[in-house]
Amino acid sequence: MATSINQICEWMSLPRETEGLEFKEAKAQFDSDKLYSYCVGIANEGGGKLLLGITDEPPRQIVGTPAFQNLAKTQRQILDVVKFRVTIEEVIHPNGRILVVHIPARPSGTAYSLRGTYLMRTGEQLVSMTEDRLRAIFAESKEAWLEEQTKTGLDAQEVVALLDTQAVFDLLHIPYPSNRAAVIERLEQLEFIDSVGATYSIRRLGAIIAAKELRQFPELARKAARVIIYKGQSKLETELDKPGNKGYAVGFKALVRYVCDHLPQNEVIQDALRTTAKLVPEDVIRELLANALIHQDFEISGTSMVVEIYQDRILVSNPGCPLVPVDRFIDGCRSRNERFAMIMRRLGVCEEKGSGIDRVIETVEVHQLPAP
Repeated sequence: MATSINQICEWMSLPRETEGLEFKEAKAQFDSDKLYSYCVGIANEGGGKLLLGITDEPPRQIVGTPAFQNLAKTQRQILDVVKFRVTIEEVIHPNGRILVVHIPARPSGTAYSLRGTYLMRTGEQLVSMTEDRLRAIFAESKEAWLEEQTKTGLDAQEVVALLDTQAVFDLLHIPYPSNRAAVIERLEQLEFIDSVGATYSIRRLGAIIAAKELRQFPELARKAARVIIYKGQSKLETELDKPGNKGYAVGFKALVRYVCDHLPQNEVIQDALRTTAKLVPEDVIRELLANALIHQDFEISGTSMVVEIYQDRILVSNPGCPLVPVDRFIDGCRSRNERFAMIMRRLGVCEEKGSGIDRVIETVEVHQLPAP
């Protein structure tokens, strides 16, 4: 999605630069090494945008920049030097040419460096990262939380009692085994459980995906999807507040159906007949719920994915900040929880190819609904 002049004006009106937004005048030119440095520093701080051709002190003015006339060549050079892909967009304003450099966030557990120096932003300056900051980054492991064990010392019967193994096999489209040992073996292959001596332990990942009842796993109970239905267009009157209880994959179909069943309906005239249509198509609901479940930050405690249904709209939210900038959702694809996403794909919940938001927008346009 192209950056509009209105969007640039909105950024310019901010009282100060943010962690993900940097302005540089670059009225005559802009040094390539400085560009590489800002790409690394901004990526290490969560990604963002570097705007060239705009003064950096409020009230900001558009002065235009002649820098980097061959954008394709500059993007290749950035990739060669910093080893990650950056896109540069040219916006022509009546007051001059603006370059918007779109910089992705670093992957979790990884810090980018430029010629051996790990850079970060402090205010308007780029500085070397401290040892503590580097240590904290390298210690990051979003997947590790899901791979830790949540229940231990179980026998095979207790494992089968806690996990909806029948639903797992149905989602995998394979026959249910005739003996419990084969069931346990499949769960071990999926790495939902671990064999510890003569007993078994269930990983958080296995419980989040396949629990019959998440409340049986106290530390995971608050991770269940929650659906809140309001009577009007505000939060003043709650009609229904229902927390989920099943694992994400084994309970996904029921969650989608529950949300769709409680969506407001509109009357439409089709072929001279008056009929009712849901506020939002089921395909849109399915994609948004799947994305919200899969891309949440599991390490944020005390909260979960929430669906709020109002008389005139539906809001879907989840814990954590997006790894892909919101205005790049349509062409960006990064998974916060890669193995979790892979398993959910195998179980038919998602496609893991970054097409979910594209499908949402296309479906919304076909139905002539307001943009998300």
